Amino acid sequence: MNSSASEVGQAKEAFETVYELSRLLNTGLDRESLGIIVSLIEKGVNPEALAAAVKEMRRTTSNKTLGGQKGQDKQFQY
Repeated sequence: MNSSASEVGQAKEAFETVYELSRLLNTGLDRESLGIIVSLIEKGVNPEALAAAVKEMRRTTSNKTLGGQKGQDKQFQY
């Protein structure tokens, strides 16, 4: 196996490990979402800010799904 194929294999293995940790911690993230988050972090996005954004999106989605209280989501209205 050449160096590039070896690096790809290692990257896939590392991602599977991260996904397994995510699953064990009950994050609720699927592979696609986790991949996007990992990619954003690799590009320099602050992990704590990203976690806060994911939590906020889940909260607002949950509120809308459950009927939510009006006026509670002012920060993210479009």
